[in-house]
Amino acid sequence: MSGSDSVFTRSAGTSSQKSDVAERTIDVINEYKAIEGPLLPVLHAIQEEFGYVPAETLTLIAEALNLSRAEVHGVMTFYHDFRASPTGRHVIRLCRAEACQSMDGDRVAEAVQKLLGIGWGETTGDGKITLEAVYCLGLCACAPAAQVDDRLIGRLNEGKAERMIAEARA
Repeated sequence: MSGSDSVFTRSAGTSSQKSDVAERTIDVINEYKAIEGPLLPVLHAIQEEFGYVPAETLTLIAEALNLSRAEVHGVMTFYHDFRASPTGRHVIRLCRAEACQSMDGDRVAEAVQKLLGIGWGETTGDGKITLEAVYCLGLCACAPAAQVDDRLIGRLNEGKAERMIAEARA
């Protein structure tokens, strides 16, 4: 895409963090604006860039794609993979679907929350671990299931949960 095809132009060098977020967002938008249906690719790319979708990017995306801010926010919040805030260094996802619940998943989930001292969608005070609920990791035959970053764990019990958390904290 040529410079004249850009949605926005970058401002001259600034050290402000907000300006940096805006400039990086503009770069992402300009990269995807020309494709058909650019909203999801833009949101994915912004999350890849920052680790989450900063609130200040929503207005820039809406303006560039000729959408309302509500439309952009609605899409972002509809898909559970988009984050509105940074996560911990490690993300623990516990399956909350029926198969895992039927195999004592609720008890294990309570134990994990107690061990971490946080609830769903929260991050530990040291910033090391974020806990998320998901609805199916595809390990129904090995329920209850968890995922730590990209590693899947089946047949989760309280002992495994303790070791999983100790590894994530290390």
